[in-house]
Parts: sequence; structure tokens; C-alpha cells
Amino acid sequence: MYTFSSKLKTFSLILMVAGLLGIGYGFYAAPKDIQAVEEILAADAHGSHEVSKSTEEHEVAGGHKAETAEHKVVSVDTEHKEHLEHVLHQLQNKPWAALYVACIFFLLVTLGVLAFYAIQQVAQAGWSPVLFRVMQGITAYLPVGSVIFFIFLVIIGITNSEHIHLNHLFVWMDPEVVAHDKLIANKSGYLNFPFWIIRAAIFLIGWNLYRYYSRKNCLAQDESTDDSFYKKNFKMSAGFLVFFIVTESIMSWDWIMSVDPHWFSTLFGWYVFASFIVSAITTICLVSLYLKSKGFLEHVNTSHIHDLAKFMFGFSVFWTYLWFSQFMLIWYANIPEEVTYFVTRIELYNLPFFGAVVMNFVFPLLILINTDFKRISWVLVMAGTVILLGHYIDFFNMIMPGTVGDQWFIGVSEIASVLFFMGLFIYVVFSALTKVPLLPKRNPFIEESKHFHY
Repeated sequence: MYTFSSKLKTFSLILMVAGLLGIGYGFYAAPKDIQAVEEILAADAHGSHEVSKSTEEHEVAGGHKAETAEHKVVSVDTEHKEHLEHVLHQLQNKPWAALYVACIFFLLVTLGVLAFYAIQQVAQAGWSPVLFRVMQGITAYLPVGSVIFFIFLVIIGITNSEHIHLNHLFVWMDPEVVAHDKLIANKSGYLNFPFWIIRAAIFLIGWNLYRYYSRKNCLAQDESTDDSFYKKNFKMSAGFLVFFIVTESIMSWDWIMSVDPHWFSTLFGWYVFASFIVSAITTICLVSLYLKSKGFLEHVNTSHIHDLAKFMFGFSVFWTYLWFSQFMLIWYANIPEEVTYFVTRIELYNLPFFGAVVMNFVFPLLILINTDFKRISWVLVMAGTVILLGHYIDFFNMIMPGTVGDQWFIGVSEIASVLFFMGLFIYVVFSALTKVPLLPKRNPFIEESKHFHY
């Protein structure tokens, strides 16, 4: 049986505490009014006698000139005031968006592990059963992450529906926006809070039900005298995969693409899937390597690790294929409501946008294309760390431009949010691993898996 080391437990708790403090500071430091925004813009311009370039451009466009005396209050017209309110909303969105990115990233990584586990069940894979308990341990985060995420969605919806406006992550929730935006109004039959939150509940409950019963059957199989529980899991996994592929696509529209409600892509569901499935497999690999280094998983050999590394490499290429396909088709067609998505990211998010391509494709390609490197632990830890960071940035690129616009930067809120959910993830996953033996006893393919060599 695995024992959760006190050092790792303490480390996870430190991450959570540091994360909570940073998240709290991020909300506290967010500007509360237009005057605070003006001070921030002025400070960004590095001069007490001038407002920011962005502010000046809006003033000139409105035909007004700001007073330049050092201590005078800047006079603003209606257009300039609207611009400052927009920037205020973006800066107020920042801590919410940072929390949202980290929350959904860790949730979907866990969902990806669950889907990968279901695929192994349906494929009747002979190589992977020795890793099943690792996968089940990682998916223990799914119920915890689901509750936190659902509460987050409810808070977002209620505050916007009641005109409290703590954030503006999903502009289609604002009745005033819908009233003045014909395109969003036409989508209101689908994009409305009651229907949206009901869909979210169905998705999360469905995923967690499969996770609960598949684990229950797997544990029951250890004590069974036949393969009845294994067969139940086979049928259940086949049904889950159908449910998963439908709900995953809708989820990607609801929780990510609707951040930019004017934009759409028919490839987006697959693109999101590719991003979190490679992150999920990478997480399985890293957790397995850690447990192996501590003397556990005695039947997991370099061939198992090699296979995980091949999946990491293969899905990295798959992600790149979808990234390029989506980019190339939209850019070539040059339809305004489609191409604006990439124009915004190339102009305002140049470094993270192309940096994600380097981290998620170029780096894995150069490292993991080598067969020998797929068997070296420190190489896989390095590659896996870069891949996970790269796909976090990928989710950052998907969500931040539609919520904070050009007011983005990696600050306290972003780092603290990752630290909190990383600490929570480590604590929940490794606590779950202590509760059951790390080797399934009566899986029909367990002996084949023990002696798997490639």
C-alpha cells in the first residue's frame, strides 16, 4: 500500500495556502473604480504628466484633449469614459479569469485521465492494467474539482443575472449586452443561464457517476470469482465514451468558446480535447514515475513508460494538426467574425500564442521523437513539465483575450491560482492512492500487463 509522505503532504498544503493568499490579494488589488483605472494607465505610461497611449487615442478619436497640468483632474467625454469602464471591467475580470483558467484546466486534465481509462477498458488493452489504480487515483480529483467548478459557474451566472456584475467573464449573461447585440440575442435560446447551468450539471454528474461506478466495479473485481464486474465495466465504459464525446464538445462551446460569443469554430471541441488529453496522459506518466521512484509500482517497467511517452508524443502532434487546421482554414477564408479570434491573439498575445506552439509541438517533437529518450525518467519529467505548462498557456490563450483583452500579464492572480489548484490536486490524488492497493488483482489482462515488454 502506498503511504502519502509527510513531505509531499506538507508541500501540497503550502501550495494551497500560498495560492489562497495570492488569490485573495489578486481580488483585493483589482481596481474598484474609474479613478483607479486612470492611475494604473498613467503609471503604465511611466509619467505623471501623461495618460496612457490607449487613453490618448480614445480622447483624440472623441475630439477631446486631456489637460496636462500635473495635479489637475483629467476631463473625459462620454467615449473616453466608456473606454475607461471597459478597461475597468477587464482589470476586474483578471483575478476571476485567472482562477477560471486554473480551475477548468485541472478539472479537464482529470476528465482526460478518466476518458483515457475508459478507452483502455473498451480496447481491452493488455499493456495498461498495472496503471489502472494510478488513473483511478488521479480521477479522485474529479468530484472535488467538479464541485468547485460548478459553484464557480453558479456564482458567475447569478451575479450577472442579478446585475451585481462582480465579473464579466461571459458577456452574453448580461441582459444589457443582449439587448444591444443582435447576434448574441439570436443565440439567447441556447446561451442563457438556466439552460447553461443545467447542461453543466448534467455533464459533471454524468462524468462523476461513471468515475464512481467504474472504480467500484474495478475494486469489486479483485474479490470476485469471475469476470462479471470486468464485463460490467466494459459495457459501462463503451456507453460513457459516447456520452463523453458529445458532452465534451458541448462543454467546450459552453465553458470556453462562449467567452467570445461572436466567434465560432467547428473544430473547437476536438481542439480542446486534444489539449487536455495530452495533458492527462502526461500527468499519468509523471505520477507513475514519481511512485516508481519511491519504490512502488514494481510491475510498471520501462515499456509501460515508453508507451505513455508515445501517447504524449502522438497527441502532441495531433494537437498541432488541429491547431494548424483551425488557424489555416480560418485565416485563408478571412471571414471577419472568424479571423478576429486569431488577429486578437497574434496582435495582443503574441508571446503566449506562439510560445504555446513551441512548448506543445516543437519541444515534444525534438525530445520525444527519440525512442531512447522515451525510457529515460528525467527526460520525461522535463518534457512532461513543459507540456503541462504549455497546455496551461493554451487554455490561457483560449480564455484571457475574451475576458481581459489587452490588459493581460502573468501576475500574482495567475500564479496563485495555479499553486492553489496544484496543491489541491496533489493532496486529493495522493490521498486517494493510499486507500487501495496499487495493483488490480483479478483483471483478466493483469498478467499480460505485468510481463509487458516492447
